[in-house]
Amino acid sequence: MADSPRPFRIAIAGAVTGIVLFAFGRAATDETDPVIPEKVAIPAIDVDAPLMELGMTKGGDVELPPYEEPETAGWFKHSAVPGDEGATVIIGHVDTRTAPAVFYKLRQLKKGQVVRVARSDGKTVEYKVDSLEQVDKGRFPTKRVYLGEGLRLITCGGSFDWKTREYRDNVIVYASPVRPKRPSA
Repeated sequence: MADSPRPFRIAIAGAVTGIVLFAFGRAATDETDPVIPEKVAIPAIDVDAPLMELGMTKGGDVELPPYEEPETAGWFKHSAVPGDEGATVIIGHVDTRTAPAVFYKLRQLKKGQVVRVARSDGKTVEYKVDSLEQVDKGRFPTKRVYLGEGLRLITCGGSFDWKTREYRDNVIVYASPVRPKRPSA
């Protein structure tokens, strides 16, 4: 991700994502819900970033935030709106040619740390980190990322391949929504 103006591939995920979402009843064309996530905050790693909507490229890959906006993360609009049923996917760059980017410290997150996503309807959804994994892009866990419940934060990681000018791995954080506590009776 550092030097490449080409998008880092989230492995085969992009091509497979549309098929998986369609096969499991989540058509990638549902535009009826006007609520969208607008901001992601991760206090433990000093992230407080705006979110932009990301779709799919003509080649079937998941779009990425522009390299010219390294402090902006992106919500994959064919994933769940935070707080709704399903998996919410947020993607950000780890670095640029010259500096760290929005998810530079993502690999430092620990179980139990908090992630908050503000929505356009004024609600904020809070998540707690369950786990983190670093996986080779060729073995991207498509079903685990795009299906199920909770938040997934994704960036590049591992060693940098100077020949392809991209990182060899993805760092993926899995987080579960924090349910509001019910008052005692």
